[in-house]
Amino acid sequence: MATPTQNPELKKRSFRNFIASVRYSIDGFFAALKHEPSFREDLIFAILLVPLAIILPINAVSTALMIASLILILIVELLNSAIEWIIDYLRPEQHPLAKRIKDMASAAVFLSYINCIVVWTIMLWPSNAVWRRLVG
Repeated sequence: MATPTQNPELKKRSFRNFIASVRYSIDGFFAALKHEPSFREDLIFAILLVPLAIILPINAVSTALMIASLILILIVELLNSAIEWIIDYLRPEQHPLAKRIKDMASAAVFLSYINCIVVWTIMLWPSNAVWRRLVG
């Protein structure tokens, strides 16, 4: 394997690079907040449900899975939005392949919602101890 001194094309990692990466990520997050209504809606959905997952009388693993399923929706929505922006930038005119790409990215968001519903349903199923604690 080539070392950074052998191959000048390899990017040198430093704390400064890490800070710059974090800053770019934060910029991307706020760009999505500003320009993507779907991301804002998904974020509100997560902000409302994360506290509920935390206060429910379930174990830590169940809570983590419920929160992770919500975060997955946000991640997939960001990727979907990025794909849509790329397609619109590269091919502003309508094209059947561009539609297919956008539809597939949208399907990924839909599947992440289904995943969230399944996880929450399993964790909160009436035969689960949660219901026994809540109702009696």
